[in-house]
Amino acid sequence: MVFVALNSIRSWATDFRVYLEWPCLRMLFLGFSAGLPLLLILGTLSFWLREAGIDRSTIGYLTWIGLIYAGKWLWAPLVDRLPIPFLGRLLGRRRSWLICAQAIIVLGLLGMASLDPKVAITPMVWFALLVAFGSATQDIALDAFRIESADSDRQAALAATYQTGYRLALIWSGAGVLWLAARVETGAGYDASAWQFAYVVMACSIAVGVITTLLSKEPARIELAKARNAKAWLHQTLIEPFSEFITRYGWHAIAILGLIAIYRISDIVMGIMANPFYVDMGYTKDEVAAVSKVFGVIMTLLGAFIGGVLALRFGVMRILFFGAVLSAVSNLLFAWLATQGHDLTGLVWVISADNLSSGIATAAFIAFLSSLTNIQYSATQYALFSSMMLLAPKWLAGFSGVFVDAFGYPVFFISTAIIGVPVLLLIWLVIHFNLVQLKKPESATIAVD
Repeated sequence: MVFVALNSIRSWATDFRVYLEWPCLRMLFLGFSAGLPLLLILGTLSFWLREAGIDRSTIGYLTWIGLIYAGKWLWAPLVDRLPIPFLGRLLGRRRSWLICAQAIIVLGLLGMASLDPKVAITPMVWFALLVAFGSATQDIALDAFRIESADSDRQAALAATYQTGYRLALIWSGAGVLWLAARVETGAGYDASAWQFAYVVMACSIAVGVITTLLSKEPARIELAKARNAKAWLHQTLIEPFSEFITRYGWHAIAILGLIAIYRISDIVMGIMANPFYVDMGYTKDEVAAVSKVFGVIMTLLGAFIGGVLALRFGVMRILFFGAVLSAVSNLLFAWLATQGHDLTGLVWVISADNLSSGIATAAFIAFLSSLTNIQYSATQYALFSSMMLLAPKWLAGFSGVFVDAFGYPVFFISTAIIGVPVLLLIWLVIHFNLVQLKKPESATIAVD
């Protein structure tokens, strides 16, 4: 019995060693590079703008900058198929696009750092849009790079380390910027130079991704036959990535795309009302920040690593189902918390459980999306999937405030758990009919840029 237990421990330890492999460590640093720009053009920027005296309505409109991420599938085919002259021959297609995207991000951040929004809000917006475009382009190239860097069994582990780097970047670009600006500001009033210094530091922090990209090898990938003319190239670049997916799965594509569209619906719809809920329940900013930044981050990272190992051991689809169940149950915990009043201990436990389940679900979901892509069109197809998963949840989340006003928080949180039931049914359908087996093209050949 002891011998069996020791063998089991050794087996699990072997599974966890996947995180020490270079592809996983590499995704930690590249995930940091991917996560860094997001808050700098959204949450952190809104703090800077408000301190500069910009009105709230303008700040609200500027959140539409983030819509660039939802439209990245529009230029993903070019990133997937179009080589960059000279740099592509030197670094390879994926790495050259990563370097170009990172250069655009740095340029945009330095541009923002050179301005004071109090006197030059319009140029600030244009530089923020440039950062968003570079960041979305980096996401396209990086998703393809990750998918092509390891087999499907290791995609969940790569997703876990990617999430870790991404969330560490969110802390650095959120709390880190505020800390840096506070260290150098002069006086108690608004000091543009303090924010500008912090944004220069953020621009320099992209070096983590640049160095990692330069030290990495270009992944092997499947190369299509060369197109005979411009019309054939356009068809191969813009049409085939989408038609190939439909051809490969037939009517099954409806169920698969439906699952992609609603898998995160419980979390996203609930998340919109989380901060108003904390305020209405009497939690202070310090309490929420401490719980979410300490317990929340730790549990999310723990969940991501657990999800990666579980997917490796038990398969992606089983953990995808498990993660969906946990996401719904954690929303029910918020419904319970809404009946407790100001309960800091309860907040710690509920946020911890919610972030743990989110980490597990996200690691499995990224691995699932990765398994659906044909390596010939990895950038384009993954960009389509990752954009698609936000549309329905974001649209529905827009009505969450109206729903809370009408029915209250407990009913709202219970409802967000209930809307996760169709997710479970779709996952069961995909598993039962074995819909996600990839059919690799027989005539494809492997090529390395």
